[in-house]
Amino acid sequence: QVEVVESGGGLVQAGDSLRLSCTASGRAANGRTFENFDMGWFRQAPGKEREFVAGIKWSDGSIYYADSVKGRFTISRDNAKNTVYLLMNSLKPEDTATYYCAAGPWATSLAEQYEYWGQGTQVTVSS
Repeated sequence: QVEVVESGGGLVQAGDSLRLSCTASGRAANGRTFENFDMGWFRQAPGKEREFVAGIKWSDGSIYYADSVKGRFTISRDNAKNTVYLLMNSLKPEDTATYYCAAGPWATSLAEQYEYWGQGTQVTVSS
């Protein structure tokens, strides 16, 4: 069983920064743990589809960003802490959403590719 928990959301003003954290603990049925997971961040606003934000691969360290956050957000991971981070700079009102952390053995930018999900953390950006 794998548990995914994210934290770090809050209410900020446009231009501010936030750092989200996500831990993935436990072991999957195939023996994989955090260090063998592809990790991704998604977000969803009320009435909107869940959209990909950023991802990082376990195999080669490849990093992917949605065009809307390139140059502003940075994803990173610390295997010793079973933690992936999302540093969000220059936040805009349109970044307001519930942010979800996800883990999977072979995933990139599609939500259906991820198997384990956190409960979400709310990010609200005022103008």
